[in-house]
Amino acid sequence: MAWFKRESGELDNSGEKRVRTEGLWVKCEGCRQIIWKKDLEDNLNVCPKCDKHFRIDARTRLSQLLDDNQYEVFDANISSTDPLKFVDLKPYSSRLKQAQKETGLKDAVINAHGKLLGKPVVASVMEYSFIGGSMGAVVGEAITRAVERSAESRAPLIIVSASGGARMMEGVISLMQLAKISAALARLDKARVPFISLLTDPTTGGVTASFAMLGDLNIAEPGALIGFAGPRVIEQTIRQKLPPGFQRSEFLLEHGMLDAVVPRKQLKPYIARALEFMN
Repeated sequence: MAWFKRESGELDNSGEKRVRTEGLWVKCEGCRQIIWKKDLEDNLNVCPKCDKHFRIDARTRLSQLLDDNQYEVFDANISSTDPLKFVDLKPYSSRLKQAQKETGLKDAVINAHGKLLGKPVVASVMEYSFIGGSMGAVVGEAITRAVERSAESRAPLIIVSASGGARMMEGVISLMQLAKISAALARLDKARVPFISLLTDPTTGGVTASFAMLGDLNIAEPGALIGFAGPRVIEQTIRQKLPPGFQRSEFLLEHGMLDAVVPRKQLKPYIARALEFMN
């Protein structure tokens, strides 16, 4: 068994300093190859061997899209009040506290104002690791505020979706957010301010059924799962085998549900060119 230097300075039986390699390698779910984690990060978390796009968190997404990783976060302190006092295997309030502790966020979205290749934009980026990026009252309110700020400042809006859909722990209050955000986007459209929707893996449920598919331009990353109900639920409902690639971004592009599938490395210049055209 090979030994490596340990950062903690512990010694093995020979008295030499050793380290372990846990966390330094990642196995790609696409090609099943082992990748040096630093190489993966340097490649924007895209597998350099098979081009599989790994999921990334909201802060990483903002750093990739906005110039010099410089941006102003707004509406970061609103948080859910657990309106239904919901309990399943454990109280919803406990789930919220755990998610907040693990992510450092109040809820599953970050709103930011910054520049994309020199052009001011408003970005609203969802965080999938916060209760599956589910959309409750706070996510709905935060995204609505981002839409309103975009309309007021006339800075183009970019929403990056990564979500399992509506947050069932908030019941109908969660479902109301679909209409709330959609109405705000209708006002943005009337103001003739561009809105680009970026769908990432996964974008499902009520998010797909509302704002994620309402962009002036709807684009997605390669291989992203996009849909309303999941493939397994659909197969069980219609009792038919779904076609290969069903609900993946390439399938949706082929069937007219998306405007483009854009690799992560090309997203920033692609969006910049699109905004120039829209203006």
